[in-house]
Amino acid sequence: MSREAIEHNRAAHDQHAESYDSGHPEIFNPVEQERLADALARAVRAAGTADGTVRALDVGCGSGNLTNHLLRLGARVTAADLSTKLLEVTQRRFGATGRLETQVLNGTDLRPIPDGMCDVVAAYSVLHHVPDYLALVAEMARVTRPGGVVYIDHERNDASWTSERYRQFQREAVVWPPRRWYYWLQPSRYWNRIKPKLQWRSWKDPRWMPEGDLHIWPDDHIEWARIVEVLASCGCRPMVSEDYLLFESRYQRPVWESWRTRTSDMRLLIARKDG
Repeated sequence: MSREAIEHNRAAHDQHAESYDSGHPEIFNPVEQERLADALARAVRAAGTADGTVRALDVGCGSGNLTNHLLRLGARVTAADLSTKLLEVTQRRFGATGRLETQVLNGTDLRPIPDGMCDVVAAYSVLHHVPDYLALVAEMARVTRPGGVVYIDHERNDASWTSERYRQFQREAVVWPPRRWYYWLQPSRYWNRIKPKLQWRSWKDPRWMPEGDLHIWPDDHIEWARIVEVLASCGCRPMVSEDYLLFESRYQRPVWESWRTRTSDMRLLIARKDG
């Protein structure tokens, strides 16, 4: 089952590599990108190399979201992903910097990256795609040098699955526009409802997802306490753990601003490996 999930993930991201950014407005919006840039800057500063150069690994790089920010921070970056098509997109966008390498991943570990090679090892919106995400966390620690940092971001926090405050925020933040008469004549409205039902895999598995998301259910989600345990067993101690409320384009900005200090749905973790 794990290998099947990995291959599905690879094929899905190969297929949508060129349109990946437009399909994820919850990531590629100015508010989230500003937050991400600040968080990565803290991680790079925490890595604190003696000569000022930083070697970073972007695990599950996608179209180069973290890679872009890390390059802007002056790092040398290895962008790693299952999808060769996404790696081609990332290479095309950022290869001219002269500080980018790419690495195809197998979906289970970080071979052939050597032990302790990297100052910063980062994963953003990745763990919920990985069948054994705790094994991947251990691999991230393995390839981090002593004194370097592991950075994990954009995964649902534990409280969000049961939080009534979070549900109240969503009820207030998402307001659908009035539906005029011509709304009912738009073919896309009906096609968007029919298209998912044509995916035959969903007939057998109601939890089948087009992009291979796995751990996104109340009874099967990323467990942060277990992540911290795995990191600790590998000599990595959390130095930053922050919950935040992700901004999405479908939210009314004033409502999001009013709720951002009262509820959250995502977590950022930065852990330093013992020197």
